[in-house]
Amino acid sequence: MSVRVGVAEEHKAVAIQEIKAAMKINKDVRMHERYQTILMLLLGESYERISEVTGRTISTLYNYSEAYREQGMQGLQIGRPPGRHRLLTAEQEQQVYEVVTNQTPEDQGFPSQMNWTSPLVRKWIEQKWNIRYSDRGTRDLLYRLKLSFTKPTYTLAKADPQKQEEFKEHFQELKKTPRWAHQPDSV
Repeated sequence: MSVRVGVAEEHKAVAIQEIKAAMKINKDVRMHERYQTILMLLLGESYERISEVTGRTISTLYNYSEAYREQGMQGLQIGRPPGRHRLLTAEQEQQVYEVVTNQTPEDQGFPSQMNWTSPLVRKWIEQKWNIRYSDRGTRDLLYRLKLSFTKPTYTLAKADPQKQEEFKEHFQELKKTPRWAHQPDSV
């Protein structure tokens, strides 16, 4: 029995075929590296040689080997990285989504003539739940809630709609004419 990966000699050929099949359909580089490690161990390579090929430490390779020995192919699956815990509960995040999509900042007590911005959402969250977000954290929250933001564009309040339409028509005509036709005649 191969002590390295816990596969009996008579089952080694099947295990090698299983790994090779998984490598063929795999599209993740990190998973390929894990499969490659186990394949090389099954083929009799040393941990030192595998470390040279993959660029991983020997302790990492031992971890892959142990995971495969204990759980088989399932043990090689990449888990979700732990990361930091979310500051808002799922219900609070849903409330942020509802407020941003269905209400204006004025409805929440902010000065009128404002649109929702990430700093404004951050301020609202702090007022509502006394939870402080960074600006980047607020943008990440908005992205996680499938919300995107753009910088607001301004329109002139006193602009003449008739002149704007005339300009649009004239501009469309300019776009259709060749560039040399726009050049003034030189003498």
